[in-house]
Amino acid sequence: MQDAMVGSWAQETHLSDGTLRSLRALNHRFLDLAAARTKEWVICGGNSSLRLAGQVAPLSAVQREAAAACPYALFDFRFQDDGHWRLRLQDLGGARVADESVVDDETVDFVRLALFYAWHVASSTAIAPQLLLGMNGNTASALRRITVNQLPALVAAESANLSARWCDCAAFWSALTGAALRADPAALRRVQLYGLQLAAVARLPSH
Repeated sequence: MQDAMVGSWAQETHLSDGTLRSLRALNHRFLDLAAARTKEWVICGGNSSLRLAGQVAPLSAVQREAAAACPYALFDFRFQDDGHWRLRLQDLGGARVADESVVDDETVDFVRLALFYAWHVASSTAIAPQLLLGMNGNTASALRRITVNQLPALVAAESANLSARWCDCAAFWSALTGAALRADPAALRRVQLYGLQLAAVARLPSH
């Protein structure tokens, strides 16, 4: 059942193997960023007690690569918040002092790559942005209307919005990092399925 669900997910996205490999590489870089932070760094905009540094730092490079091998993003930029992105994309030329990045160069480099990936995915298929990134359909449509030359204007401000996906679900992150630390492929597969379920639930209309 697990393999069937993952296979169905991959078919529904209609993306190439290279695009999925790039996503896993971005996930790995995100976990590296998380591991480099102090335990006081909250990767959820201060709204959650989830702190990834203590969970990810003990993992080796091989274990982080295994944890990162998910068919969906482990990072987020408020992609579900179409109001946030509507304002950001309406004011691409209006750089302000408040938008100046105060984060490190490694984070800025990651954000630049991740936003280019998000733009590429949004420009590729209609369903993939929702499945891979948890992106609101209105946000995906808005991203499709901008050019690649406009992406750098987003990097500074969105560096401050980088967070862990499902940062309010500590159980997911504990299970993912725990299975990777034990080098337990079966457990990692179960956590991967758990993430697919979380992504599917997020697509359901709210009442």
